[in-house]
Amino acid sequence: MLADSHCHLNYKGLVEEQQAILERARARGVTAMLNIATRESEWADVLATAEREPDVWATVGIHPHEADQHPHIDTQRLVERAQHPRVVGIGECGLDYHYDHSDRQQQQRSFRDHIAAAREAGVPIVVHTRDAEDDTAAILRDELEKGAFTGVIHCFTGTGDFADIAVDLGFYISISGIVTFKSAAALQEIAARLPADRLLIETDAPFLAPVPHRGKTGEPAFVADTAAFLAKLRGDDVAELQEVTARNFHKLFNKTLA
Repeated sequence: MLADSHCHLNYKGLVEEQQAILERARARGVTAMLNIATRESEWADVLATAEREPDVWATVGIHPHEADQHPHIDTQRLVERAQHPRVVGIGECGLDYHYDHSDRQQQQRSFRDHIAAAREAGVPIVVHTRDAEDDTAAILRDELEKGAFTGVIHCFTGTGDFADIAVDLGFYISISGIVTFKSAAALQEIAARLPADRLLIETDAPFLAPVPHRGKTGEPAFVADTAAFLAKLRGDDVAELQEVTARNFHKLFNKTLA
């Protein structure tokens, strides 16, 4: 069992040979892949892949970079799409103050709409946050006071304090191939101590290919390399880490068990 909790199978670099990409992942033991949407124009294609492939599921959502371009995507529209049996999460959504491609207030409004949709639809949110930890944590806390929801901080590269806050709020932490980079000492320290029952692994393919594939187009098969590195970092048995993180994936995205 091995789950890639976040990939973009319909992005350039993967979509051109999607079937071969999927077969290479399966050959390395990947049994579940979550195909993530970042803008409305992707929703149909992302969902079509999930409808066609029994080990692929989909999300619907608007990336914070795209928030200004999608003011019409509100809670109700997200909830309607989340009724589809192959849509198992809302996102990726969140805050990105590093590039500020969208107005920060609009990012925050969109983030709250996504959270409300996740709460109403009963599915988790997939959170992107960069250079916005304080506001991300504040919004999550505030929204949790309105009603329960859960989710994952995807491609975690934050501080140890933020990791602790996220776990305390009931969130999962997903580790990408960045953890294998020589420059990622701080992330490695955090990943080594994360509680096993809150740990997920992802590729964010076609981005962030781990060592020994760095510089290549990322693909879900490479989640096996990140898992091997992470197991060694944590002093865990590789097969056990793979099983634990896959089990966590299906527990969080529990529509995958239907």
